[in-house]
Amino acid sequence: MATGGTLKRAARRFWNFVWNDNSIWSWIFNAALAFIIIKFLVYPGLGLVLHTQSPVVAVISDSMRHNDEFDKWWESMEKTYTSFNISKDEFKSFTMSNGFKRGDLILLKGKKPDDIQVGDVLVFKGTTPEPVIHRVVKKWNDGGKYYLSTKGDANAGQRDEEREISENRIVGTGWVKVPYLGYVKIIFTDMINTIRG
Repeated sequence: MATGGTLKRAARRFWNFVWNDNSIWSWIFNAALAFIIIKFLVYPGLGLVLHTQSPVVAVISDSMRHNDEFDKWWESMEKTYTSFNISKDEFKSFTMSNGFKRGDLILLKGKKPDDIQVGDVLVFKGTTPEPVIHRVVKKWNDGGKYYLSTKGDANAGQRDEEREISENRIVGTGWVKVPYLGYVKIIFTDMINTIRG
């Protein structure tokens, strides 16, 4: 009986430490616990449900930002998109047709390459450690293999790395945008990089 009572008291003290204690040690423990839960439970669980190894990305550049309302933005980009045979009405029907900006968080879904369409927001491995998140402007099949070409909505042209994207470089497609939440990841990454030097 003494053991049961001791365990009960210890459990009560632990519960109080986690949920009610305002000490620095409680804060550190909670931060570590939140990190472990997100990193090893939430993130892999989301990946399993959404069929991608990277279910969440933070937008780190403004290459998809629309600074103006749609009609004005389209006026400045019309020539570029019509060169890919994409009309204004077609673009309006695309996922995230109003773009997104640095600091936004994007939830991804895994798709088979043949299911990815022109207009989808694609996340793919580029030449930097961080993946690129741009819009698909062209898709083609060569000998049973699919290739994609993308462009940032705010960019006048394409980068070399996005002119011919093979299947093995695809991470996923943009599904849901959460404004500003990506800054949490950006700030944390910047802090780690500063510490590393």
